[in-house]
Amino acid sequence: MRTAGTMAYLRRKACLLDARLRTMTDEPEKGLATAEYAVVMIAATGFAGLLVAILKSGAVKSLLTNIVRQALNV
Repeated sequence: MRTAGTMAYLRRKACLLDARLRTMTDEPEKGLATAEYAVVMIAATGFAGLLVAILKSGAVKSLLTNIVRQALNV
């Protein structure tokens, strides 16, 4: 019986140690926010470039011009 009690004690201590190590190593994940921010900024810049290219096209430019003209004529 003493062996079973000792094993339970060791398991409990191992769980506490595991929890403590996870808590102590939690801070390195703060760098992930910076990396995720960089990826989002690159994606947003690419999307903005695509949007500018689409808006500069002749068809979209004439469509927007017609919408503005109709709005000002009313």
